[in-house]
Amino acid sequence: MSRPGPKIPPLSVTDAQRVVLEGWVRRRTTAQALAQRSRIVLECAEGHSIMEVSRRLRIAPDTVRTWRRRFIERGLDGLCDDPRPGVPRKITDADVERVIVKTLEERPKNATRWSTRSMAAATGMSQSTISRIWRAFALAPHRAQTFKLSTDPLFIDKVRDVVGLYLDPPEKALVLCVDEKSQIQALDRSQPVLPMMPGVPERRSHDYVRAGTTTLFAALEVATGKVIGSLHRRHRAAEFKKFLAKLDKEVPADLQIHLILDNYATHKTPDIKKWLLAHPRFHLHFTPTSASWLNLVERWFAELTQKKLKRGVHRSVQALERDIRAWLADWNEHPRPFHWTRTADEILDKVAAYCRRISDSGH
Repeated sequence: MSRPGPKIPPLSVTDAQRVVLEGWVRRRTTAQALAQRSRIVLECAEGHSIMEVSRRLRIAPDTVRTWRRRFIERGLDGLCDDPRPGVPRKITDADVERVIVKTLEERPKNATRWSTRSMAAATGMSQSTISRIWRAFALAPHRAQTFKLSTDPLFIDKVRDVVGLYLDPPEKALVLCVDEKSQIQALDRSQPVLPMMPGVPERRSHDYVRAGTTTLFAALEVATGKVIGSLHRRHRAAEFKKFLAKLDKEVPADLQIHLILDNYATHKTPDIKKWLLAHPRFHLHFTPTSASWLNLVERWFAELTQKKLKRGVHRSVQALERDIRAWLADWNEHPRPFHWTRTADEILDKVAAYCRRISDSGH
């Protein structure tokens, strides 16, 4: 006859402990190990045996025993990992704060930014220590971003107008983002391009020969991603008027046309205004000055540049234009719309935050 095992001490959870444990289980940012330990304790607190908890959570019985015992002995603190053995920490919190303050508020005497070497020399710490501190606090002195704030007095109204067209387009209307990509260069390398081989990237000469330029007028349909394009050798109001006539011809006559475009002078000449008066279904919506990022067609131009123009080789403008037309036709066979996700209020709040930062910095 087998002897009964040792009596297991009961596990009880207070209301305050239960709130914390259930929070650890639900919270997305909780480590998986801590969430599992919390489930073990909650299951045991319901009166389930060790073997039953093991089956329900699909873990080893010894794991259940370990964390059950740790909770009984030390409470919630027992579910956290014990400090690992090793050499005591040499860098104090004051040292870390000194590096952070120096990085954010000071500059080296002989440079415009800190490097790990210069910061290490200034603080007496090692380069690896400086690097770890910077990584921990997401500091990257070697990186910089540029920005430009629009001074358009109607900035807020224009942002709300354009974004409103993206997020809530009018019925029985077509919203088109219109712009020109001017001065597209037909470039030929001075030497033949050497193709990619295993272990060797594609190689091209640094210098090139210019064969001429062309301008692409494009209208991106916001709903479907289709693009109406037209190539011209010059970039004037006359060419823009021809492009408007092409839009008028290709868009069904029963639809109103809302054009989102920038404040370029060719869009506002007397000849263009006269043409628009004769075609009342065209409605123009201008992006704010220095805010071309509001025009979705710029995103399509980036696709064209990266996938076709950037590494293209063209010996003539005619060859360049053939490639652009072929790429445009291929795009329209399988168009992909670009979805605008930010509301006007979110954009304006972000711009306001930039303005506050500039004001606080004293500029």
